[in-house]
Amino acid sequence: MKGSANGMRALRGGASRYSIFALARNALSYHENWQKAWRSPEPKPEYDVIIVGGGGHGLATAYYLASVHGVRNIAVVEKGWIGGGNTGRNTTIIRSNYLWDESAGIYEHALKLWEGMSQELNFNVMFSQRGVLTLAHSEHELKEMRRRVEAIRLNGIDSEVMSPAQIKQLVPIIDTNPGIRYPVMGGFIQRRGGTARHDAVAWGYARAADDLGVDIIQNCEVTGILRDGGKVTGIETSRGTIKAKKVGVVTAGHSGVVASMAGLNLPIDSRPLQALVSEPIKPCIDTVVMSNAVHMYISQSDKGELVFGAGVDSYNSYSQRGSIPTVESLLAAAVELYPIVSRLRVLRTWGGIVDTCPDASPIISKTPVDGLYFNCGWGTGGFKATPGSGHVFADLIARDEPNAIAAPFSLKRFETGYLIDEHGAAGVAH
Repeated sequence: MKGSANGMRALRGGASRYSIFALARNALSYHENWQKAWRSPEPKPEYDVIIVGGGGHGLATAYYLASVHGVRNIAVVEKGWIGGGNTGRNTTIIRSNYLWDESAGIYEHALKLWEGMSQELNFNVMFSQRGVLTLAHSEHELKEMRRRVEAIRLNGIDSEVMSPAQIKQLVPIIDTNPGIRYPVMGGFIQRRGGTARHDAVAWGYARAADDLGVDIIQNCEVTGILRDGGKVTGIETSRGTIKAKKVGVVTAGHSGVVASMAGLNLPIDSRPLQALVSEPIKPCIDTVVMSNAVHMYISQSDKGELVFGAGVDSYNSYSQRGSIPTVESLLAAAVELYPIVSRLRVLRTWGGIVDTCPDASPIISKTPVDGLYFNCGWGTGGFKATPGSGHVFADLIARDEPNAIAAPFSLKRFETGYLIDEHGAAGVAH
């Protein structure tokens, strides 16, 4: 036994020395000799399916098309680098506690996939179920939250009301003084909610899709949608014409632009959504806290940065930056609710481009053009939906019919008037 223990210590020591030497070797190589996680192929002349958009939703769609439906001749085309759009420009909040049955269905489907994603992809996406707490700042808001919690529970989704004392115990840095401008009257929490590493999600899906033969083509901007009468035949790109039997578009804030290439006018508006992080500090908050009334939310990253998010700016734009008044309003509320942040410096700010439908719910739908499908309009709730969105969109493309989860989000709802009004239900769609 003593010899075995010594052997194990030697083995561990050898592994440690190997890791140090490997780290030094890779550092000096300037990443030149690192093994690539996925291929960078040239586009083929034709594919069975082309997915336009190399963010989390697009990569997830390609992965599930290949893994679930056995489609192998797939390309994902991205005008920049994968994950460089909204997937890498958000605050990574994940939850499923939505009021309407249809919204609860798609987001809970996504959350269940989140819970097994790292194992399925064999890639650590750092999904942290630290809980998502939403604050109430008035008696009316608290009563509405209690009603919403019961409705959420009816859909089998975890949700519970919390008192100010319970909130203070969970979030010690919050100010629960009843005399502040936004007094904390209570709130509700989904403990299964949390955060994940946004770029790891893109990388994990990209590697897994590539392993199944999916071509991931970066720096390939779509400039046109090819049609033969009422049927799609492929796309025009900055790297030439690529033919396809089916085209699925998942381009977030630019969905309206791509739709216009096919002669379609989608009911969506694109606006900037801002966020920022502070300089890193020691751990002081281990959950996500949202405030609907002031449209501000906060969490802490693994690096120690405090991550702050705001609401969308009030103007339409395709710019990945926002306005200073939104940042000022966000920080004013943050300082009042969390006084310790007043002396922190802002490390960096950024903006994403969100496309929002009139009812603040997404579009997952066939179009009047045969073989052309759109997945868009997620507004500020896109990241949390990533796996569920990709899963049901792949099903729609493969079978040419939506499943029960995706069916309510068809374009037809704008003809029938059966909207899924998450603007009114949630107050905030993050």
